[in-house]
Amino acid sequence: MVAFSDMSAEDKQTVLEHLGELRKSILISVAATFIAAMGCFYFNEFFLQVVTYPVRSIGQTLIVTGVTEAFFVKLQLSFLAGFVIAFPIVSWAVWRFVKPALYAHERRLIYILFPATIFLFAGGVIFAYFVVLPLVLKFMVYIAGENLETLFKVDQYVSFVMAFIIPFGLTFELPIVTFFLTKLGVIKPQMLSRNRKYAILIIVILGGVLSPGPDPISQVLMAGPVYILYEASILVAKYTKPRSQNEEEPEDGSEDASKA
Repeated sequence: MVAFSDMSAEDKQTVLEHLGELRKSILISVAATFIAAMGCFYFNEFFLQVVTYPVRSIGQTLIVTGVTEAFFVKLQLSFLAGFVIAFPIVSWAVWRFVKPALYAHERRLIYILFPATIFLFAGGVIFAYFVVLPLVLKFMVYIAGENLETLFKVDQYVSFVMAFIIPFGLTFELPIVTFFLTKLGVIKPQMLSRNRKYAILIIVILGGVLSPGPDPISQVLMAGPVYILYEASILVAKYTKPRSQNEEEPEDGSEDASKA
């Protein structure tokens, strides 16, 4: 591995330009999330009602036990909603950083992959909210039994919900990540198929780590969709043409000339 001090002046300039673009993309993402969160704080009661609906729908009550607990919960919710709302801008910032590494004819794929990125993230969030969360909450109440009165603290509940929503949304991006790694030749579909048993083990471990609760239901509901996404990623890899080693970026206007 070449040290930065051993690089030529041109290579150093290239690295610094890439770091500058990365910094700019991160700043855009953070600023978009922060601005959206500030706007969402004005509607904190609405977002609180939406997030607490699953637990209220099964007849449970949320309580506040700290002086500042309600304020910080609404602040948390504002940033959660802000990130979800700002995710299209965050995705655009990521694509903006990745775009220079793509060849001219590959950049057209952004018009397909950018909407797919947003769609998959939204699908993960919706799946977590409408399918996973209600099942986990019902299981928790069932485990408590009749001898225990269940009173959920609102800060712990909101943290629990956030631990479901964000990971599910991000893990649903696995096919997009697989597409790029396959395009760059980092992975191959044969490798994904051959190492399926190891992938299952890793998915189960990640399901236990990422799931907010120690119960097996939440772990299975976390690991199950990820495994389905893994199989979908194998299909994506099979139909993705890797970039050849001798492939060169077409000159400016060469693509237009080929169309003429």
